[in-house]
Amino acid sequence: MKRHAPATARNSQSIADVLAQELAEDARVLEIASGSGEHAVFFAKRFPKVAWQPSDLDPEALASIDAYAHEAGLANLLPAIAVDAASTNWPIAVGPNPKVDSIVCINMVHISPWSASVHLFSGAAQVLTSGAPIILYGPFLEEDVETTPSNLAFDESLKSRDKAWGLRFAEAMDGLAHDNGFARTARHIMPANNLMLVYRKQG
Repeated sequence: MKRHAPATARNSQSIADVLAQELAEDARVLEIASGSGEHAVFFAKRFPKVAWQPSDLDPEALASIDAYAHEAGLANLLPAIAVDAASTNWPIAVGPNPKVDSIVCINMVHISPWSASVHLFSGAAQVLTSGAPIILYGPFLEEDVETTPSNLAFDESLKSRDKAWGLRFAEAMDGLAHDNGFARTARHIMPANNLMLVYRKQG
C-alpha cells in the first residue's frame, strides 16, 4: 500500500531548510500533490507545531499517504484529502478554519497539464490569506538562465510521455501569480538543478 519515491530521501532535507525560512512556526499547510506521503511525514516531524494537510487526486496515493501517516503517528499530520489541482473546487479541512496559511507543491507543475498550474494559483487565491505563501519546488526554465543539459533532456522525456507535460518557465508562473493576486518574493536555488519559488498573496 505504501509507495516509495526515491527522490524524496534526497531532497527532503534541503526543501525543509527552505520551508523553515518561509513558513510560520504554527502554520496550517496544504500540500498539493503529496504523492507517496513521505514528504508529508518528514515535514510534519521537522515542524511539530505545523498542521500539515496532505492531499492528492490519485486514490492509491491517498492510501499510501495515510499508511505512512498511521505508521508515523504524528498528531500534526492530518488525514489525506482528495484535491484536484486542476479543479476550481478544493475541499479544505485544516482544523476548524477553512483557510490555510501556506500551500506547498512539490514536483507537480511539470508532470501535469498547464491547466493544473492555472487552477493551482486560482485555488490558492481562494484559500490563502493576505501575505500567505504558495511554495513551488521542481525544475524550471528561466528566460535569462541557461538550462542545464540534464533539465533539457528531462523536458524532452516528459513531453515524449505526454505532450501536455514539460518544464515550465518561471516567468510563466510569475504571470499566473500576478493574475491571481500573488507576487514572487523568493527564488531559492536547490540541489540537482531545481528551484523553490515563493509567491505571497498581496493585499
